Amino acid sequence: MKSILVAGGNSGIGRHVAAELARHGHRVVILGRDQGKGDEALASFGDAASHASFHAVDLSTHVGVRNAAQRVLRESDHFDALVHTTGVMTSEDLRTADGLHQVFAVNYLSRYHLTQLLMPALRRSEDGRVLMMTAHIPPTTRTSFENFPDFRPYDFLKARKPIQLANHYYAAHLTSTEPTIRAGVINAGVVKTDLLRMQSRLMRATGTVVAALFSGSVEKSAHNVIQATLRDDWAGALYWGKPGAFEGQTRIEVESPEMQRIMAISRELTGA
Repeated sequence: MKSILVAGGNSGIGRHVAAELARHGHRVVILGRDQGKGDEALASFGDAASHASFHAVDLSTHVGVRNAAQRVLRESDHFDALVHTTGVMTSEDLRTADGLHQVFAVNYLSRYHLTQLLMPALRRSEDGRVLMMTAHIPPTTRTSFENFPDFRPYDFLKARKPIQLANHYYAAHLTSTEPTIRAGVINAGVVKTDLLRMQSRLMRATGTVVAALFSGSVEKSAHNVIQATLRDDWAGALYWGKPGAFEGQTRIEVESPEMQRIMAISRELTGA
C-alpha cells in the first residue's frame, strides 16, 4: 500500500486520480480549497473513502502552503508520491496576498513549495514520485523567462509558457538532486473541468465550446498520472504529452544555468 498526496483532488482530473488510487487500496490524502467539494468527493468514493482523507487549504499563498504541509505532516510523516493537479487559468492580473500572480502561484510555485516542505516525508519512501499536471507544453518549447516571477504587466499568452515550463525545470532539478525520487510532468489534455472558473464569461463560454468539440474524458486525462504513480518501469525526469498513452514519454532535458536560476528564485520566494 502506497501513501499518496493529491493536491487538487477534490474536483476534475485530480478527483478521479484520487478515487482510483483509493480504490486500489492506497492511502490518499487530498488537498483542496472547498470543504464542501472535498466532502462530496469522499462521498463519491464509496467504500474506498475509508482509505482517503481531505484537508481544506489555500495553496495560493505561502502561509497557506505552510499550513497545508503542517496539517499533512501531523497526519503522516511518510509519502510515496505527491501528485499536483491544482490549476487556475485567468487572463486578468489577479494577485495573491504575496503579490504574485494567481496562475504562477498555483500552477507552479505552490507545487515547488509544498514538495520542498514535504521532502523529509518523501525521502522516507524507497521510491518516491513527484508528478505535476500542466497543459500541453513539450520540454523542447522555447520561451523567455525575462519577466519570471513577477509577470508585470501580466500577459496571459506570454506568461503561460514560462509558468508551465517551470514545472519541467523543477522535475529535472528533483531527479538531479534527489537520488530516490522520480519526477514527471503530465499533459492534462483538453477536458471539461472547472479550470476556467476565474475567466470572464466570454472566455468560459469559448472554453465550453472548445471542450465540447475537442475534449477527451477525465479518465483518459488521469490515466498517465495513475500509471506513473503506481508503475516502476520508468525513471528520470519524464514528460507525458499524450493523454492515455503512458508509453509516449519524452525525457526532460533543460539548460542547467536556467534551471539553477529558476530554483534560486523559487527558494528566495518561499524560503524552502
